[in-house]
Amino acid sequence: MGILDSLENNPALRSALGQLGAAVLPAVLNEVLGSNNQGGLSAIVAKLQQSGFGDQVKSWLGNGQNLPISADQLRAVLGSDTVRQLAARYNIPVDQLGQILAQELPKAVDQTSPEGHLPHTA
Repeated sequence: MGILDSLENNPALRSALGQLGAAVLPAVLNEVLGSNNQGGLSAIVAKLQQSGFGDQVKSWLGNGQNLPISADQLRAVLGSDTVRQLAARYNIPVDQLGQILAQELPKAVDQTSPEGHLPHTA
């Protein structure tokens, strides 16, 4: 079961998205975490590290509790325009999308890095 499969079945996210439905969530996350505009998960992690969020990233890569990142912090790294465009494309309120991404990005990095580092294809 992949990261996007487990997110699709997350009841909290499904209810947060309301009428949007769980079918759209994987598409949104794939655009952000995939190799599209953001360059993939490795590129997002590098952007976060360069933007001063190295401690958070280190906690996501390592064992133990994941340090949080706020929706505003993540929006600053990804770019407000990118988040707004994604929200508009999928008809999700920007604030709601930011919260979902802030909640799910640490989990995605954690699940993708069981050895403490991202695979080269991430």
